Amino acid sequence: MALISSLSSSLTGMKVAQAQLEIISNNIANVDTPGYTRKTAAQSALVSSGQTMGVTIGNTGRVVDESLLKNFLASNSTTSSLSTQYNYMSRLDNIMGTTEQGNSLAANVGNLQSAFETFSTTVSSPASRYQLLTNAQALTSKLNYLSENVQTLRGDADMQVKDDVAKANSLLESINELNTEIVKYTVMKRDGVANLQDQRDSALRELSSIMDITYYTRDTGAVVVQTPSGVLLLDNEVHELSHSALAKVSAANSYDSGNVQGIFVDGKDITKKISGGSMGGAIEIRDNTLTSLQSQLDEMSKVLINEINAVHNQGTAYPNMPYQMTGTSTFIADKNGNYTQNISIDSGDVRFIIFDENGNQVESGALKGTMGFSEGSLDEMTKAIETWMKQSVNLSDAVVKINDNGKLEISTGDSRYTLSIVDEATSNAGSGQQDAVLSFDVNGDGNYDQTVQGFASFFGLNDFFVTDKNDFIYDSKVLSDKVAVGVTTTLSFSDNVNGFNYGSVEISKSMTIQDVANLINQNENLNTHIKASLIANGDGYMLRIESMEGAQLELSENIENGIIKKLEIAPSSCGDASAIKVRENITMNANLIACGSPDFDVTKGKFTINAATNNIANKLAQVFTNSQVFNQAGDMAKTTTTIANYSSTFVGNVASLTATSQSSFEYQNALTEAISYKEAQVSGIDLDEELSQMIIFQQSYAACAQVFTASREILDILLGLV
Repeated sequence: MALISSLSSSLTGMKVAQAQLEIISNNIANVDTPGYTRKTAAQSALVSSGQTMGVTIGNTGRVVDESLLKNFLASNSTTSSLSTQYNYMSRLDNIMGTTEQGNSLAANVGNLQSAFETFSTTVSSPASRYQLLTNAQALTSKLNYLSENVQTLRGDADMQVKDDVAKANSLLESINELNTEIVKYTVMKRDGVANLQDQRDSALRELSSIMDITYYTRDTGAVVVQTPSGVLLLDNEVHELSHSALAKVSAANSYDSGNVQGIFVDGKDITKKISGGSMGGAIEIRDNTLTSLQSQLDEMSKVLINEINAVHNQGTAYPNMPYQMTGTSTFIADKNGNYTQNISIDSGDVRFIIFDENGNQVESGALKGTMGFSEGSLDEMTKAIETWMKQSVNLSDAVVKINDNGKLEISTGDSRYTLSIVDEATSNAGSGQQDAVLSFDVNGDGNYDQTVQGFASFFGLNDFFVTDKNDFIYDSKVLSDKVAVGVTTTLSFSDNVNGFNYGSVEISKSMTIQDVANLINQNENLNTHIKASLIANGDGYMLRIESMEGAQLELSENIENGIIKKLEIAPSSCGDASAIKVRENITMNANLIACGSPDFDVTKGKFTINAATNNIANKLAQVFTNSQVFNQAGDMAKTTTTIANYSSTFVGNVASLTATSQSSFEYQNALTEAISYKEAQVSGIDLDEELSQMIIFQQSYAACAQVFTASREILDILLGLV
């Protein structure tokens, strides 16, 4: 009986040693295989009826530290996110150009400032005019170029989110299939679970590079995958992610406004619950970093447009004075096609001066004093000006009207007779140039909603910069979404598609801006035309109201100091950087750049104009030397500074963000590599250790073989004796 036991023990010993050698051989063969972990198998005594019959080996297992794996997944997600952000910021930094090469935004602003300063002292020089035009076009082209590329990068990030969603879904399917196999192998007690677990861990690692995840393992061996916030991605079945990318992204498209689609799981938007992985990095770039930089470009463009145009509208180009002018401001007609909104001259007056082809005054008349118009509808105002031109100046073909595009159009009807518009302090000719103060009723209800300065500026008759875009988006100042608006009012909506006052909302002073947005979006008369949303901006939010039809939008209230004034709701600068350009007729003829305004000759009682007059050119140059107010734009707080300083700060921001993203990525990558190294020490293959184990089991096999041979020989001898 002892010999039988000896044979059994030696035979099982050889089999176990052989199995251990096979495991060791696989470990050595897979030393460079990604995701492969060291395999081992436990040995135990083989007992039958209380009698030891040898040795047995269990199923192959892995040497894995689960806590290290989870730490790696978290660190890997952060590394991938930072890598993605650094990639996009590097691309933007390359696009920005450098001051040394003279092709940065700051360099373009500096060149235009120098051109305006030169022009102010040499207004009679054609060369200085064309240099000014060239530099103005270079700056607008740079703003267009940067804006276009920022939006291209946002579009690329949005497409990456779409691709990452598809990859994540595919990996979740793979993990689910591996779960099924692992559970089946475990129940059937089949070997091979360890290799399946390796494959599943590899999929989890790859998934963590796409999005931040956590997981836990059920008793069955299956893993449950979810986001750190608890959104289930895999639990017996895959909860697929979905995202629809935009074909083309613009500055007006944002996640906050709903124009950029979110990432959905089971019908719920989880976009803001994803912060890690390449998907989280792309979301951060698309919705925060690049939108912040875009808003800074737009804010700079808005200030440039408003300040230069306000001055340029005060001036006149000579000797190339225009005989016709078309404004850039868009007005709304009533259902009969009439412009019944009232306009009032509150202080000062607006003087129209007609010159002949030699620059001599033919006639001048004040809108309020001469033409008898101080208050009335837009149609009545245009009629008063046209009547004066036809009767007092004898320009029978003169036309003054709001054209089919809703813009003020003034023409003498004769190219020999040119026009200059000057605001003065009083109705008396020569009383001194000073912007007239006007009140305007935007929705034709008889109540004045706006107070503006400068007649030509209000109508945009002599703008230098234009954008050719409607005011279809309005933004408030930056506010907390928790603070009450503090005013009770009725807010009404009008536009050039749906007409006047097609909807309104009743706002109470206890409402927050989120409440106001909800009120607008829930209004049946408005929600097919108007959309309201809260747009993250720096440390707060802007209330954004936009026409879903892209129509010229006007907001009005039933009280004077309502929510519009309190929240500083005004046409948005969104998209100004992509649309800004020099007015077309100026690009065709640099002599249309205004340099001065008419002087009043007291002795003659007439206005004169001189090609060397540079009072307006001086003011244009001062726009760059004076500090301007820039509202909060993204992470750049509200500030008062020069346009040059603002542009330099913007360029510096891009460089700083790029450097920060690089250093953050490099630090996090080193941390991830350190965790990976620690994992390798635990789970990796050590060739020296494996070879030493191989020697041990080879010797064990040899010893068992010798015992088996000796026992068999003894048994053969005994059988022979019998």
